[in-house]
Amino acid sequence: MSTISEISQKIDAISCCILIPTYNNHKTLKRVIDGVLKYTSHVIIINDGSTDTTKSILSNYSELEQIHLEQNKGKGNALRIGLKKAEELDFEYALSIDSDGQHYPDDIPLFIEELTNSTTKNMLLIGARNLNAKGMPRKNSFANKFSNFWYWAETGHKLQDTQSGFRLYPVKVVNQLKFLSTKYEFEVEVMVKASWRGVLVKNIPIRVLYDPLERVSHYRPFKDFVRISIINTWLLLIAIVYIKPRDFYRKFKQKGFKRFFKEDLIGSNDSTLKKSLSIALGTFIGISPFWGFHSILSIVLAAFLKLNKTISFAFSNVSFPIFIPFIIYGSLKMGGLVVTNKQTFNFSQIDANFDVKAHLIQYVVGSFVLATGLAVILGLLGFVVLSLTSKTKTQVKHG
Repeated sequence: MSTISEISQKIDAISCCILIPTYNNHKTLKRVIDGVLKYTSHVIIINDGSTDTTKSILSNYSELEQIHLEQNKGKGNALRIGLKKAEELDFEYALSIDSDGQHYPDDIPLFIEELTNSTTKNMLLIGARNLNAKGMPRKNSFANKFSNFWYWAETGHKLQDTQSGFRLYPVKVVNQLKFLSTKYEFEVEVMVKASWRGVLVKNIPIRVLYDPLERVSHYRPFKDFVRISIINTWLLLIAIVYIKPRDFYRKFKQKGFKRFFKEDLIGSNDSTLKKSLSIALGTFIGISPFWGFHSILSIVLAAFLKLNKTISFAFSNVSFPIFIPFIIYGSLKMGGLVVTNKQTFNFSQIDANFDVKAHLIQYVVGSFVLATGLAVILGLLGFVVLSLTSKTKTQVKHG
């Protein structure tokens, strides 16, 4: 580990400052500031409308950059203001640390070393707390697992801790993003949108201290949980409707059809069984009666089941418009074999004026039966074809 002097030099070299948003944390604020000053004097303190002795404490640090807000508007708003100020002062990175004493300033070198030693500098580092640490509130562990799931659903990436406020931000990239949130949910929104922008979001282990005698938490369990849930729902919708299709198109355009087909559609690194199950899943979703949601469901379920998302997405498009009359007809016929009040009709009746609602139960039941049957058939067929293809490649390679 580098010395304090060496860390200070590295902080200067990467042009990094420390952000300390604070609101009524007079018991721990001085200790946090003094701990940070061991490493750097590049500090921006955002006093988010504190009503305690915060201003008096900060009067002893007049040499530091300070922003005093008249009213408390939330941690997210304070961080956004701090990040804008960091860019105004020409800093490339900003490391945020909470002022409630839960973070150890002596963990600052962990972030600096990680960034310095990394080949990519386009990073957003998040301190990963030991959620089993002594004194860790149980609600924090649940909330973090909940947030981790949402982050994975929205980005396709996994993190150990998505709620820690001890973070290193790439200032200019983050300030280019547009945000809706101003409170705790900002920390969710910023990491998701940064990931969408191509920033590497990564956890590094840190220590954490929860002292009930000193720590004052302003997290409101119900209100903030609702706000976080709302922003996550909105982000997931954007991911499904725009981000996933955008990434799919970019990958296709970048690789070209031949390479894309070989590497992504066929999935050369996936097992034959995994590919076959992906074909079956995509086929099942494509035939099922979830019109308008086939693509979304195929990607989400494939990700959840750890199957090949691209293959699943491709085969979900079995419901091309030209095939829709055949799918509806086949579903109604299959439904007629199961339901009691079945109705008979000819294929010629399946046209633009056909009223599916009048035969809804028969259609829905039949569509699931047809979807299951075709999923099994195409899945097995895919397994046979892919197995033969794999054997042929092996023989050519060793032949």
